[in-house]
Amino acid sequence: MDISSGSSTSCFDSALDYLGWLDKAFQYKFHSDLKIWDLKIGLTLLQSFDLYLRNSRRRRNHETCSEQDVEEKDVTSFRIQSLIIRRMQDLEFACSKLFIHASLPGILKMKGELTLFRKEIKLFFKTDINESCINFLLDYYWLRDPGLVIDFIDLVSKILIELLLKSQISHFKTLEEKLMFLNSFIRFVLLHGVEGQHLIDLLVHAEVVAINALRLICTRWFDRDDEEECDEMRLQISRLLREKINPTPRDGEEVYNKIGLQISQLIREKINPSDPQVRETCIHVLTASKLSRSSDTSALEKNKHLVADFMDYLIHNFMELLESCTSILVPIMNQMLELHDGLRFLTILFRHQEKFTELPHGMKTLTGVVVCDAAIVIFSLSVSQIEEGLAKETDLALFHLLQVLKFIKAEVMDPITSISGFDFPRTNELGSMDILLENLKELQSCNEADDSIAFPYDQIHRVLEDLVFLRSFLGKIVDQCNQNKKLQAFWRRVMEVACKAELVIDSTPFGDEREYCFDVVARDINLMKIEAQEIYGSMSDVGETKRVTKTFTPMPSRVTAATYNEDLVLLDNEVTTITHRLTGGSRQLDVVPIVGVPGLGKTTLANIVYSSPSVMLHFQIRAWCTVSQVYSRHNLLVQILGSIDSRSPEQYLKVDEDDLAVKLKQVLLRNRYLLVLDDLWDIEAWNLLERSLPDDANGSRILVMSRLLNLQFKPGSKAHYLRHLTDEESWQLLQKKLFGNEGCPTKLHGVGSQIVKYCRGLPLTVVLAAGIFATTAQNFWEEVAKSLSFSIALDKEYCMKTLELSYIHLPDDLKPCLLYFGVFQEDENVPVRRLLWLWISEGFVRKKTGKRIVDVADDYLKALVDRSLVMVTKQRTTSGAKACRLHDLVHEFCVEKAKEENFLHIICRGKDPFNLTGLSNPHRVCDQNTRKLKIQHSMLFFPNLRSLLSFKEEELGFWLPKLLRVLDLRNLVFDAYFPMEVVLLVHLRYLALHIRGINSISNPINSISIPFAISNLSRLQTFLVRGDSIFYYVLPKTIWNIKTLRHLCITGFNYGFVFPVDDLEISPCLDHLNTLKLAIDPSSQSLQKLLTYLPSIRRLKCKRSEKSSEEFTRIDDKILVFDCLSQLESLNLSFFDGYGFKFPLNLKKLTLSYNDQPWSEISTIGKLPNLQVLNGSFVGIEEWEMKEGEFPNLRVLNLIGLALRSWTASSDSFLLLEKLVVHNCPRLKEVPSCLGECPTLEMIEVKWCDESVVRSMRQIQQEQMDMGNDVLEIIMEYCGHA
Repeated sequence: MDISSGSSTSCFDSALDYLGWLDKAFQYKFHSDLKIWDLKIGLTLLQSFDLYLRNSRRRRNHETCSEQDVEEKDVTSFRIQSLIIRRMQDLEFACSKLFIHASLPGILKMKGELTLFRKEIKLFFKTDINESCINFLLDYYWLRDPGLVIDFIDLVSKILIELLLKSQISHFKTLEEKLMFLNSFIRFVLLHGVEGQHLIDLLVHAEVVAINALRLICTRWFDRDDEEECDEMRLQISRLLREKINPTPRDGEEVYNKIGLQISQLIREKINPSDPQVRETCIHVLTASKLSRSSDTSALEKNKHLVADFMDYLIHNFMELLESCTSILVPIMNQMLELHDGLRFLTILFRHQEKFTELPHGMKTLTGVVVCDAAIVIFSLSVSQIEEGLAKETDLALFHLLQVLKFIKAEVMDPITSISGFDFPRTNELGSMDILLENLKELQSCNEADDSIAFPYDQIHRVLEDLVFLRSFLGKIVDQCNQNKKLQAFWRRVMEVACKAELVIDSTPFGDEREYCFDVVARDINLMKIEAQEIYGSMSDVGETKRVTKTFTPMPSRVTAATYNEDLVLLDNEVTTITHRLTGGSRQLDVVPIVGVPGLGKTTLANIVYSSPSVMLHFQIRAWCTVSQVYSRHNLLVQILGSIDSRSPEQYLKVDEDDLAVKLKQVLLRNRYLLVLDDLWDIEAWNLLERSLPDDANGSRILVMSRLLNLQFKPGSKAHYLRHLTDEESWQLLQKKLFGNEGCPTKLHGVGSQIVKYCRGLPLTVVLAAGIFATTAQNFWEEVAKSLSFSIALDKEYCMKTLELSYIHLPDDLKPCLLYFGVFQEDENVPVRRLLWLWISEGFVRKKTGKRIVDVADDYLKALVDRSLVMVTKQRTTSGAKACRLHDLVHEFCVEKAKEENFLHIICRGKDPFNLTGLSNPHRVCDQNTRKLKIQHSMLFFPNLRSLLSFKEEELGFWLPKLLRVLDLRNLVFDAYFPMEVVLLVHLRYLALHIRGINSISNPINSISIPFAISNLSRLQTFLVRGDSIFYYVLPKTIWNIKTLRHLCITGFNYGFVFPVDDLEISPCLDHLNTLKLAIDPSSQSLQKLLTYLPSIRRLKCKRSEKSSEEFTRIDDKILVFDCLSQLESLNLSFFDGYGFKFPLNLKKLTLSYNDQPWSEISTIGKLPNLQVLNGSFVGIEEWEMKEGEFPNLRVLNLIGLALRSWTASSDSFLLLEKLVVHNCPRLKEVPSCLGECPTLEMIEVKWCDESVVRSMRQIQQEQMDMGNDVLEIIMEYCGHA
């Protein structure tokens, strides 16, 4: 490669190309030793300075600069090129020798040339491009040309980006962002036609910043000695960036602290201008931008992306300024939030082609002017002004700016007037109206105490009264609406005006002028009330005959009762079991329920049994009744009597239901009868019939098919849970359906197995799949099988109809809870606690007197599980479900139904989020696996959005809709900072974020501060943080003001939230906080003080802070007191070596991790009367003798990582134990033999233990089998080699 001739640019490019080729050639061998990447960075740094030297020109006001100085500048550039050419020639020669004769000396020679090259570049920077050289260049030369300045800044930014790929120094990232802001600033003023001295001043300022940034990069890069010092530097610079302070340097850190300080000072004074002269320069050039604007908006329209880029950087700087403030006066804070909101809106407007093009010419001109005004205001702000009070001129300018921004927003879009009759969710509409009424009552009570509320008290009171009447009226016409189109139209108009009222009220915290809108809405509500009164009067005039009655449902014949060919469903064992239960057993009347999810064949099984010869001979009377969702006592009786009587059932239609009940009892009396109740949805239907069903102790039976698990018909009646087909049974069924008795060809066995797995053991799906493949050529089977899950969806009418009926019959409160599963991925195991917290935050769960709302939500889930709509996939060790999911078909139904009812819009891969057919203004959006939706567009497209759940991973700069109640961004990473945009969402109830920390070797545990402005989220209930590193999350003092907080949780190994404990005496209690992950310094004596302000904690995870360094010698000095928490049920303690504890007596679950506990603590734990689960890691205990009476209610015992040698217990130690887990206890010789006498034991799991423990387990297993316990499960793995 010849690099000895040509331009400077080709010299650098050739050298970099050669090094890139060399880097690839040795990417698998000697790569780290050669440090080629380091050399490329050095070359790029040289290239940047050479570019500046060659392009800079002498300033006009420095004519005194001598010709010798000019010559020296050119000589320096020449020497740079000569160095590269000389060193590259030597390097190429060494490489050519190596490639001809590969040998170790050749490798060492090449490595030596690379090392020498790096050292010469470093020496050149120290001798020829030192600080005095830079100062000389800045004093006498400049680039001046805007294009050259922009190119130079771009080159410096690229170097920083390249460095970030390897070093991850956060301060470099910020410096790169700030340089790009300057570039964007220059492009913005050029777009506005700024010329002359104002432009020159800005260019000179940008040039000074860029050259100084380049100098600091070089100093940082060439002064590092090794990777460890690089990590130390990363720590110091990161701390400077985050805290904006000048820490006292420790020995060995002075150089790095000095550089970090210089970078921080450069950013603070030259880019975020605290220097008055720099600030004045920026404001003057922005003022010139306003004055030089042309009336022609074509340039703005063509380059509006440049304006949007400038505003993005401007808003970022503005938010950094707010983060630097330690306190902000409330009025100023409201102004700052309103300014941020308006600027974000304007930014999105510039980025949206269609919306911006539609603007009138005058509005486009105004948007250009307001950007300049906004920049001037932001550059005029300072930390002191924000904290202490704005200057008069700034205050006036800000007031004017906010008014203009509000005007632009109103002209572009008004979410109140954008509502159509189809924009509100149609799921549980009455429940949504109840939430509105609660909010109005709260607003009314606040209005009495605060005259500043936007709406007059009398007006709120009238609206509340009218809505209460309308809510009552809608409740009375629910049944009629389905049959009366006029009532349906009235219902929709009521819900539309209620939705508008809610939007008007919720928009008031943002300073929107909604009083006029509220007047209009109040008038509309009153008109609806008058119309409702007229409708009610007309209904009263005609009496009850206008009410829709439940019509008779004809009984299915024996042919139609079995929907799927019974000879195809492999239910032999099930038929035998049910037949035996019907024809054998007690002579008393008994109920036999068959329970299972849709599609398992409950009706088919019942019909086979019902029609079998043995059953027909055994029972004297048989009757079949389909209950369904809509039923009446009269209808049920007619069906049963019609089934018994061979004549037409119509003879009973006009008979009074009491007479029918008497008639049925007479017919059944003294006869052995079988009554089938198919499709039973609740116990009420059974209650209506029970008195008509005599018990003559002759073996009569009731066979019930239902999806409900918790129906209790008679004491002792046990449900039969219909199982899924195995893969083998499904395969046999599929073959029989497709090939009859001929069998499947061998070549199709593979694809056949694939089809069977997709069917998941549901007979219905197997039959549907068979229907698809029966009409598909065999050579296309494999292709069709890949999309089988979608194909089945095309022909699943029966299953979907069944699901539709299930949904219709659900109580209204449960409908949104079921549809909400659509936000989760198909087949996803959903954490139950998170699900319940989401339901509560969404407002689905009604409050009940005397019951915690989370318990009500848990009841909702149980009801869905009982209806076989939700499957529990993991149980908690204490009680209840830990995870759950939906069957695929149910999930698909939920997604479709949610879309149909405008309940939820899911953006999936391949869908354009901005072509929302039939859904112009969704309330909930879930973004699943798509790269098309940018959160920064969400406000413009979804102004009334209440919930945003995103499951994609992507960089973001975002703007969030201000009415959000639920925000889940756990898969969007925020690097070591809290997104300040979130604090604008005053209606937020649920917040989930992924905040990733940046670690370093010297200080692996760091902290992230949650901003004080989080108190603006006064309605926040749940705050979840997902983290990747070991970090503390430091809460501000203002956290005590969020009285609604219920859950503060962190996932991962993060240490937890650090609560502020100063001035607790004047802080309010968090009375509703239920769940907390806490990091605490036990030496500070703050734990007990803190816990008294958290009286309602039920689940607490507590980790010892690494900041604790005390050395106690007496156990009395190391007691952690938790017995003040009277409601605490679950406690997890980690890293409290040697501490003693005082536990509350109501504790049910205790986890001790990484604790070296004294012996006395084990005895203390054993005395807890309600303890059910113990997860122990008692590192220092070698002998454990369980005493009589300890652990009276223990059900689960997990012993992990113990130094335990001996463990003894008595026969009464494990009266209720169900599960024992012993992991990684290599010194333990045996488990207590009395476990063999434990009557409740269900499972023992042993891993990484001695072989002697395995022998003792086998002995216990034998003893259990002798006691008749054949179901005991014992798992033994990785034992015998400990």
